[in-house]
Amino acid sequence: MWRQPIDPPAGVRSCLYSLCEATQVTEENTSSGPADEAEERTIPAMPAAQPASYAPSGRFSAALRTFSSFRHRNFRLFFFGQLISLIGTWMQGTALGWLIYNLTGSKQDLGMIDMLRTMPVVALCLFGGLLADRYSKRGILVWTQSLLMLLALLLTALVFARVITVGQIMAITVCVGVVFAFDMPARQAFIVEMVGPRDLHNAISLNSSVFNGARILGAALGGIAMATFGAAVCFLLNGLSFLAVIAGLMMMRLPPRPEPAKVRTAEIFRDLLGGLSIIVHHQKVRGLLLLVGITQLFSVAYGVLMPAFAKDVLKIEAEGYGYLLGASGVGALAGALVIANLSHVRRKSWLVVSGLILFSVMQLLLSLSRSLGLAMAALVGVGLGLVFFLSTANSLLQNSVSDEVRGRVMGAYALVFFGSIALGSYVAGSVAQAVGRNGPQRMMQISAAACMICGLYAAFVLRKRYRRQNGEGPIAPAGVGVGSGAPAS
Repeated sequence: MWRQPIDPPAGVRSCLYSLCEATQVTEENTSSGPADEAEERTIPAMPAAQPASYAPSGRFSAALRTFSSFRHRNFRLFFFGQLISLIGTWMQGTALGWLIYNLTGSKQDLGMIDMLRTMPVVALCLFGGLLADRYSKRGILVWTQSLLMLLALLLTALVFARVITVGQIMAITVCVGVVFAFDMPARQAFIVEMVGPRDLHNAISLNSSVFNGARILGAALGGIAMATFGAAVCFLLNGLSFLAVIAGLMMMRLPPRPEPAKVRTAEIFRDLLGGLSIIVHHQKVRGLLLLVGITQLFSVAYGVLMPAFAKDVLKIEAEGYGYLLGASGVGALAGALVIANLSHVRRKSWLVVSGLILFSVMQLLLSLSRSLGLAMAALVGVGLGLVFFLSTANSLLQNSVSDEVRGRVMGAYALVFFGSIALGSYVAGSVAQAVGRNGPQRMMQISAAACMICGLYAAFVLRKRYRRQNGEGPIAPAGVGVGSGAPAS
């Protein structure tokens, strides 16, 4: 006898359908990345058509979309290893800026340290990108993270021994910059190997969220630890934190990679020139790099001058300085999670513009702040806008090129990004030092005005392009390193 099927409760129906939907999405993406081909089994998908009553709740569906990259095991290992390591990195960064300003009292030295950190990246990042295209990106990252750990422990020993000088800090900073020149292109190009092109935008946003989530914890913990135990403890914890990311990299399951062929010096320079040719002739890549470079030249001012702004303008000590950096991290984390949830948005270029304008307005508000609470509120907006801009620009850039040249393009991104930071850091510190007591505020106001002009000009260009084209589409010349199947930007 035919019986009416029992209808499960609404909550059970929603969970069952969500599970089926996630299973189907996993099957569709198992071939999207090399790592997944080696580690995931195909599971038969449920039928596409489902009754309306089985649709998952909007809140649960949004959560699945926000964290869709977590279905890749390699990315989970990378994410949580990075979380622990970056907390230590932010603790060290918080302590280092405060230590230098207390040793010298010079705003120009704050800018000089940032410049020394970034100049080696500018000089070597194109070679770092070429290595990332030729060799195992995981192997490169294991080496770079190990060297960064040793440099952090060396800094710890010098501070514990009470023999630290500004010259020693500068020397270690240059070494960190050299290592980072090879670390950043490999790290950026490695993301697509863990998740595939379909989840690339989401993974970049989540990677940004872990960076900024670590900023919240690391900056706050760094301020507290520095006030309680001294700067050396922050440096020690940073050195130990690298073990987490190294362990995560070693635990990944990746398909075997063929040994790279031996190449002559002439071929190396030919490949470098080939990467540069792609940038010159690819309209979208060229425009994004130019926008990032100009913006970073000015936007770096608020971060470089934050120790001086905290001590001289807000009249707060190390713990309050940590709270300021943590507030910026709260906004950046929120921005990264919002961007991850908007990975399906078609016209992502407008996220770049909106982030840049928001950053400009909030930085102007920060420059006018005279209380810790108002400054923290402004920094939440600063972090939110900056991540909207940088995370989306990074995603658009990577989705515009093929795997064969991604390392070199990300090397060029590092060149522009850190080259602008190097010059901008020195200029911001020098101008603030020359202006005197109101130097940090004036430099932040100049930065806000310049970034606003860039944002409005980008909006004008996009509006003009959308009037000419009925929607966003590929704008690069055919055959110039454009990745097939890249999502619309």
